[in-house]
Amino acid sequence: MEMFADGKWLAVVFLGLMGISMLAYVILDGYDLGVGILLHRASDEHKDVMISSIGPFWDANETWLVLGVGILLVAFPSAHGVILTALYLPVAVMLLGLILRGVAFDFRVKAEAHHKPLWNFAFYAGSLLASFSQGVMLGLYITGFNYGALSLLFALITGLCLCAGYGLLGSGWLLMKTTGELQQQAVVWAQRSLWLTGLGIAAISIVTPMVSQRIFEKWFTLPYLFMLMPIPIATAILFFVIDRALRRLPKRLAEGNEYGAWVPFAATVGIFLLAFYGLAYSLFPYLVVDHIDIWQAASAPESLKIILAGTAVVLPAIFGYTIYAYRVFWGKARELTYY
Repeated sequence: MEMFADGKWLAVVFLGLMGISMLAYVILDGYDLGVGILLHRASDEHKDVMISSIGPFWDANETWLVLGVGILLVAFPSAHGVILTALYLPVAVMLLGLILRGVAFDFRVKAEAHHKPLWNFAFYAGSLLASFSQGVMLGLYITGFNYGALSLLFALITGLCLCAGYGLLGSGWLLMKTTGELQQQAVVWAQRSLWLTGLGIAAISIVTPMVSQRIFEKWFTLPYLFMLMPIPIATAILFFVIDRALRRLPKRLAEGNEYGAWVPFAATVGIFLLAFYGLAYSLFPYLVVDHIDIWQAASAPESLKIILAGTAVVLPAIFGYTIYAYRVFWGKARELTYY
């Protein structure tokens, strides 16, 4: 195929690597951002357990964001300039939120008792800011960085719904990592987040084909219609599975039976995977909708080959320590203790 000739395959490879990095970030940092958002709703006795459940992972999860943005910078520099310039304000807000939650995470364990609520709120606020700004960036990106009133409204709705999606991931994580009253409370939080998450996915699904005639044709003309149809069907099934599991879990957990406690988290990950695939299918091969494709934005093939060699070392290392960390710290979270 022509797209794979003359080194053009390198742009496709780096697009895939960037996509994997961003997807890993959304899922892995998504659940710990979700736990941070839910922290404000928890009682004081549960807050330490919630923080403990993400303690060994949250900082490393952000590595995937650094990797994804780094690949965008070195592999697609012209697109990096356009995207980061257009998203300057929400990116700044996201970084502020990530810094705030990082500082709060460390300071809350050293603060005196009367200062601890302040740092708990800072962790919640940082998580909320980071999550909401990521949703706004997604909404603006889908609409081609259109700052009209309707596009801004869509971006704000997407920000709100992404917070709900992260809350659903965080609730599912707490269902697997906690016990007792907090575990039961996680069921309630998941139920409240579920359908707002569905609203966000539905909104994105409606708006995406409207922003481009090319995307509309990829969705609704034959044979593409039949190729895309399994995505909304599978997504609806996963929402049904989560809803059914959340209805059954309270009784089971009260009896000490944790069968199926992993289902909401796993099914939510499945929903995010399907949503990501649908978005990637719609936008490919463009990095900026209908303006800059991956070959226009890519660095020289010689540069990409050198970068690929470095990525071949870095990416397995990140995968390795991520898997190792989750293996070592798997199991139920306990209240934080310091020696």
